[in-house]
Amino acid sequence: MRMTAAVRSAKRGPLLQVVKSAVATIAAWLIAGWLIPGPLPVFAAIAALLVVQPSVNQSLAKALERSIGVIAGVLIAVALTLLLGPQSWVVLLAIVVAMLVAWAFRATPGTGNQVAISAMLVLALGADSPEYALDRIVETLIGVAIGIIVNALIVPPVLVAPARRDLGLLGGELAASLDRLADALATPRTPAQLQELMVQARLLRPMQVSAEASITAGEESLTLNPRRSSHRDELREMRELLTRLSPIVTQAIGMTRAYFDHYDDSLGDEPIVHAIAEQLRRAGHDVRLAVQIADVATEPDALTSAIPALTAPLEVAPPASAHWILIGSLLEDLRRIRGELVGQD
Repeated sequence: MRMTAAVRSAKRGPLLQVVKSAVATIAAWLIAGWLIPGPLPVFAAIAALLVVQPSVNQSLAKALERSIGVIAGVLIAVALTLLLGPQSWVVLLAIVVAMLVAWAFRATPGTGNQVAISAMLVLALGADSPEYALDRIVETLIGVAIGIIVNALIVPPVLVAPARRDLGLLGGELAASLDRLADALATPRTPAQLQELMVQARLLRPMQVSAEASITAGEESLTLNPRRSSHRDELREMRELLTRLSPIVTQAIGMTRAYFDHYDDSLGDEPIVHAIAEQLRRAGHDVRLAVQIADVATEPDALTSAIPALTAPLEVAPPASAHWILIGSLLEDLRRIRGELVGQD
């Protein structure tokens, strides 16, 4: 299983990405071969293949990395050939020198590897003149330019749908967690039920991380994307909603943890506990409402009222039992949740 995971991804990439890479590689090979007669345009094809990335922004970063790496590698190869002659061992020396130069300039791993690979390819394919080196640099730049153009023109990906899906899932699960905690407060629970409640609350954190990653990927996909104008506002609203929901995730996990740590069977006898449970249900309602207003719900709940439920603060009397630590903690977390939902500090 481990060997399989090392060579296979969890899901198959889009076929469009394969098509774009193939188009860019073929175009770079043909155009570079036509403009620069001579050896096969291997550098152009490799550059185009590497530059086609999931987003235009990533393509530019890869283009810069590829261009700098090739130029440095070619210059190192030519310099060593002129100094030491066309000896076979010069290839090994060029690889070592290229890696040391990349290390000295604190190049990224991708750029450092590109310097060494370019130096090795130039010497292996025959760097017998400065003109050859110049042709390889120009050939690489042609491949880089074609890769960027193809990636920008052939339906640049806009990763809004995954962001909408993950944020909708987070909002739905957060509301469900508040409802589950409300139900647990009102009735006695077994140790197994308490453990299940805690596990379900902890699952909110990876869902929050997933939503954050999806929105970040969506924002990155819009950078330098010709289609960005029609999706920029949508992603901004998703980011704002995630900013509102993230503290509520923290409070929901904290409230569940406090309930888990301080639970006893007499907790349901405390009158204020039932009022807190009702406020939690209202908070769950308002979370669902916020998700639906932002149009990120995967399955909109037709029963969710369009009127916010947390319309007034909860007024409570001091608890009459030894549960005041837990109740005080729940009330403070509930106050913070209400502040996020109604927009108050």
